[in-house]
Amino acid sequence: MKPLMLVLSFLPLIAFSLLARLLPSADVGVAALVAAACAAVATVAVRPVWPPKILNASSLVLFTALAVAGFAGSAGTDRWLATWAGAGVGLVIGLVILALIPVMPFTEQFARQTTPQAYWGSPTFKKINRVLSIAWGAAIVALGVSRVAAAAIEHHTASGRLPDLLLGTAIPIVIILYMLKFSSSYPDRVTHAAA
Repeated sequence: MKPLMLVLSFLPLIAFSLLARLLPSADVGVAALVAAACAAVATVAVRPVWPPKILNASSLVLFTALAVAGFAGSAGTDRWLATWAGAGVGLVIGLVILALIPVMPFTEQFARQTTPQAYWGSPTFKKINRVLSIAWGAAIVALGVSRVAAAAIEHHTASGRLPDLLLGTAIPIVIILYMLKFSSSYPDRVTHAAA
């Protein structure tokens, strides 16, 4: 699996999460539009374009809907979206990844780009992609929970920036770095064990 293509597919989530935190709440539609544009680029950049990758298609639909809500909504809607949607998009994308595992683990679509077709039906290939997709789905849900907790603490208390820095930034970075390392090492461990 090419890590660059996987990172490119997560770029809309990263862009929206950062922009929703950094831009004023009135610009949540802009943050979602940038994320939707990133999803569109990822959809076209990852070959083959058809069928579209689950992660890219889900991101495109989600961020397009958030952009419409952001541009069409009132100031109150913008504040709510900036606070909760900015934090909660990880929950939605993680749950989509987990829900679609029985249909097609999202990592399998990326793994097929570098794995000969003769291995696509093998139990080892299926196991690797099922485990990687479960791990990524759980990690993205955990990232979303962490960001929602940071937003809730910041919204309901005057506890300063430490909870946001820890829950909203440090923990998500650790989760992503761990998952990138796990994604690169797990297939080799399983392949060597099977051999």
